[in-house]
Amino acid sequence: MPDIDDERAEVINYGLQLVIGEIPKTFLLLLIAYICGVLKISILALLFIAPYRAFSGGVHLKTHIGCIVATSLFYVGNALLSENIIFSPIYIKYIVIAIVWLFSMFMIKLYAPADTEAVPILRKKDRKIKKILSYITMTLTLVIAIIIKNSTISNLLIFGVLFQTISITRVVYKLTNNRYGYEEYIKAQKSSTNLA
Repeated sequence: MPDIDDERAEVINYGLQLVIGEIPKTFLLLLIAYICGVLKISILALLFIAPYRAFSGGVHLKTHIGCIVATSLFYVGNALLSENIIFSPIYIKYIVIAIVWLFSMFMIKLYAPADTEAVPILRKKDRKIKKILSYITMTLTLVIAIIIKNSTISNLLIFGVLFQTISITRVVYKLTNNRYGYEEYIKAQKSSTNLA
């Protein structure tokens, strides 16, 4: 299509690669969840944590196999953990939620939205909105975890928030050889200013 410039073509190409890569990965994730006997709970984990992940960001592994393994651990592992852990007495659950909330608030303040070099979030307004929405979605998810009577779903929300928050931290970015896109952009801007 000759009317599309190189930058737009690159965005379209990246989007196509994501779709082509995500569809088989999603089917494989659902198959693993089915084999482990936690299909419904894994689907709930996907749905409940998606808003928080969309706003807070997080690491992206560079290979499809690494991504499949990490995604399966994130969602299927969360489902298995949620089914098998019982917070008793109930105040233990509230203490865990309070700790997860405080940890998440601090990590969101430091790192959200945690972008990548492939998809940096460069506009300050967009970054501010995503940070605010990260606070809101994380808090709402944990409030639902307090209110909901089903302990498995409650655990799913608590662990989902915890795992998602961990995925935005600098430690996980270093372990997975990721870089925050916005920080790399700022470094490039500073170095080009110093050269000029």
